[in-house]
Amino acid sequence: MPAPPPRLDAYRNGGKAGQAGRHSPSATSFSTIEPNMSPAPLVPLTIEERAPLLAGLPGWRTVDDRDAIHKRFTFADFNAAFAFMTRVALAAEKADHHPEWFNVYNRVDVTLSTHDANGLTRRDTDLAAFMERAAASLAKA
Repeated sequence: MPAPPPRLDAYRNGGKAGQAGRHSPSATSFSTIEPNMSPAPLVPLTIEERAPLLAGLPGWRTVDDRDAIHKRFTFADFNAAFAFMTRVALAAEKADHHPEWFNVYNRVDVTLSTHDANGLTRRDTDLAAFMERAAASLAKA
C-alpha cells in the first residue's frame, strides 16, 4: 500500500508532519501574500482599533448578532464573481484564514470573523481589504 500524502499542516510547520494544524499568530499571514498586509495576531480588535480600520473598508458593516463584519459584492456576471472567489480563496488558504461566503450568480455575500479569537481581528480587516482590491481589479478588467 502506498504511503499517504503529507498532511497540509506539515507544509505549514516547515515540513514537520504530526504537529498541530493551527499555526501561531506569527506564522503565515497576509503579509506573505501582499506587501500591504501586516501580520495579524489572534486577538479581538477593541472599539478604538476597529473604527479607523472599518472606516477604510467601504460597504462593510458590523453584524448585529455576532462580532463580525459583512459585505455584499456584486459583479457583472457569474464568471467575475467566481474569479473574485478564486483570488480570495487562494490568498485565504495561504493565510489559513477563511471567509464565510455565499454565492448566487453575480453576487457574493461575505462575513468575516476570527473563530479562534471569538471575534473580529486584524486578520479579518486585512482579508476585507484584500477583497476590496480583488473586486476593484475585476471591475477594471
